[in-house]
Amino acid sequence: MSSENGAIDRGEGADDLVGIGFGPANLALAIAVDEHNRRDPQQALKVGFLEKQATFGWHRGMLLEGATMQVSFLKDLVTMRDPRSRFTFLTYLQERGRLADFINQKSFYPTRLEFHDYFEWCAAEFAGRTAYGREVTAVRPVTTPDGRVEVVEVESRSVTDPADREVRLARNIAVGTGLKPRMPQGVTAGDRVIHTRDLLFRAPDLIERRAELRHRRFTVVGAGQSAAEAVEFLHRTFPEAEICAVLTRYGYSPADDSPFANRIFDPSAVDEFYAAPDEAKRTLLDYHANTNYSVVDGDLIEQLYRTVYQEKVAGRERLRILNATRLTGVGQLADGAVAEVRSLTTGETTALESDAVVLATGYEHVDPRDLLGDLGATCRTDQLGRLRVDRDHRVLTDDHIEVGIYLQGGTEHTHGITSSLLSTLAVRSGEICDSLLLRHTGRQLRAEDGRLGVTG
Repeated sequence: MSSENGAIDRGEGADDLVGIGFGPANLALAIAVDEHNRRDPQQALKVGFLEKQATFGWHRGMLLEGATMQVSFLKDLVTMRDPRSRFTFLTYLQERGRLADFINQKSFYPTRLEFHDYFEWCAAEFAGRTAYGREVTAVRPVTTPDGRVEVVEVESRSVTDPADREVRLARNIAVGTGLKPRMPQGVTAGDRVIHTRDLLFRAPDLIERRAELRHRRFTVVGAGQSAAEAVEFLHRTFPEAEICAVLTRYGYSPADDSPFANRIFDPSAVDEFYAAPDEAKRTLLDYHANTNYSVVDGDLIEQLYRTVYQEKVAGRERLRILNATRLTGVGQLADGAVAEVRSLTTGETTALESDAVVLATGYEHVDPRDLLGDLGATCRTDQLGRLRVDRDHRVLTDDHIEVGIYLQGGTEHTHGITSSLLSTLAVRSGEICDSLLLRHTGRQLRAEDGRLGVTG
């Protein structure tokens, strides 16, 4: 679109950055910008964030009691970028009065509940700069008379009142909308067909109706960490029920968290991966998929195996591992759901009538072009149709687009396996902040040249 309003053409009143989504990634970016602004108020960046959820939340449906993080607490939102930051996990512990207690655990891995509380503690600092309960519905380029796009309109609506709409002007956007659940083909989620993302949201109703549950069985599909945690949770929570774990492989595979393999999560590995040829990138992703995908913490594997064995000894086998078995379909029942499964070795099919079928079938990235509208057509792509992304996490666009589109995720093909993980959030937020500052300084210099009558 274009505008006859000169103030809009020049982007007067625009934010330097509008963050779309306010999960851990954009929260880390908010911290990096805030710390810059405190150090250099003369070059402060004006930022704001829009978040669909009513409050800050990170995988709330999987905050299972006792489940631990799979990354060290040192990979919090700031430490790898600036260990002196006031937003470190250790500072959080000190303020909560638990620093000594945490140290005495002799563990690098806090519970997921505690780390979520740390995120909330950080997010509280930015309540005045974050509009919760607002869903971004459109991003529209604003075209100047000479054909350039220096700002975009970011339109959002209230999730509780769709008539409540507002538009913000932004010189840059950071897309941090996270991942969406991946469902098996032809399967739709419902009250008794549950993706693990929603497990804790659905569990209270099942617990309340425990006496009414007819099938006394839960089926969990998947072989990764979320699947194993769901199996353990359901087995513990419903002691009268059978838990069927459906795995296409022979058993749960342990995550490779050995020191050398973990180097794939180092900030320097992002530089190396970005500069590597495509063939090397594909090879590295294949080699190190077992550091993150469809793998389970070794202690949890051993715990589940002990449970299976002890139940065999006791003669009451509630935890059934259906290995080398594939899900072929899911049907709704009036009082539950049925999982149709087929053995890969014998071809035998079985219908598992269950009180609920839990799908730990992973997540997939949301293509930001779905949100960008006309702006998406200006984004450059590679031969496979994937977005081309610069090292500073900014999408490469046509030359007339001066607005920066930064991606917080969805860049595994360019930046490596840490794209959607917590491991490099601290460093990535600093890189994006530095890029914003360079662009901010460039605009100031161009404006100054314009006032002085200097031409390039």
